[in-house]
Amino acid sequence: TSFTIPWRRIAPLAAALLLAACAGPALPPAQWWRLPAEASPPVAAVAAPSAQAPVWQLVGGVPLPGHLERDALLVPDATGALQPRGAARWAEPLSDAVPRLLRHDLARALGAPVWTAPLPPGVLPTRQLRVELLAFDVAPGARGVTLQARYSLTGPGLAPRAGELAFSQRVEGGDTAALVQAHRDALATLAQRLAAELR
Repeated sequence: TSFTIPWRRIAPLAAALLLAACAGPALPPAQWWRLPAEASPPVAAVAAPSAQAPVWQLVGGVPLPGHLERDALLVPDATGALQPRGAARWAEPLSDAVPRLLRHDLARALGAPVWTAPLPPGVLPTRQLRVELLAFDVAPGARGVTLQARYSLTGPGLAPRAGELAFSQRVEGGDTAALVQAHRDALATLAQRLAAELR
């Protein structure tokens, strides 16, 4: 006698085996990172301003290059192409973290509050600063973070000013924590250089 397995029983088993073979190894769980509240070392606070000091406003957030509008921490490979650094992910979008932390560092470096919109009643800015990041990238070999920024400053009775700043922030270590800290320290360096240019 012959024994035949009905096709309707074989098909689901074959499909399950095929899917298991194609799935491959499971992806590692995401590792979520955020930019620390303070740089290392923190930006030094300058003396409080006089009553006649400028009133600063950071206008329009801080635009970033489009490739940074994602949660992966991107690093260049040997060819220069950007690749995610393993399972490392940004817990807070850089488009939110960068303006918040830059404003914090600028306030310390300038010795005055730095406002953003909407302004509180009665606050009239006399210095309106716009900052755009043209680059905020990990350097080849993950040895540094390259930052390039364009800025402009306007205000009542003030001749408009504009310029660019570019530098590389050294990474003090080979792990992801050191790379994240270098991003944070680069923002602090930017705030200090802007304050020195604009005082």
